[in-house]
Amino acid sequence: MSEAMPHTTRTATTADIEPAVATLTAAFADYPFTRHIIASDDHLGRLARSNRLFLSDIGLAHGQVWVAAAEGGDPDSVDAVAVWTTPASSDGIAEAFAGIAGELADIAGDRVAIAGATEAALQPHRPTTPAWFLGSVGVRPETQGRGLGKAVIEPGLLAADEQRATAYLETSLPANVMLYRKLGFEVTAEVKLPEGGPLTWAMYRDPR
Repeated sequence: MSEAMPHTTRTATTADIEPAVATLTAAFADYPFTRHIIASDDHLGRLARSNRLFLSDIGLAHGQVWVAAAEGGDPDSVDAVAVWTTPASSDGIAEAFAGIAGELADIAGDRVAIAGATEAALQPHRPTTPAWFLGSVGVRPETQGRGLGKAVIEPGLLAADEQRATAYLETSLPANVMLYRKLGFEVTAEVKLPEGGPLTWAMYRDPR
């Protein structure tokens, strides 16, 4: 892992919420996982609502969020976003998710039962002890392929290493598995999501 990053990476603030929502929504527009658990009618609008909730009520309120700007561009732009929950998130995180459960159900729309079944299928593979959980990471499509994904993920991995904590993520894209392996993650489960959902990989990374 490089110590110097070629992109401008910084901790997010509330001022970054809307540009971060735009980046995540564009990045996940055709993502198999979110297509599976969020209704197709006004899908992008629902996806934006979901990203906004996760950023504001989970990541910024109880976890850690980093954003990155592409090298040579406006350092205040949000070309990549990584949203983590952390071992410290255990205080209040359950209540936070409970507080947005109704809105998440509304966002899921006619996929709400599938969304519930999907969570139930993944839950047994998730950490049972405090860990750094990479809940969402996305790069603006026009800036992909420049190393921004790695740049925005690395601060969380460094923090996890400092705490001697495990890191965890889930992905439903085969191409992502190789990227995450390069960052030290290993596949611990392959889960075929219910109701015709995509194959999803659970991945853990031991601290370095």
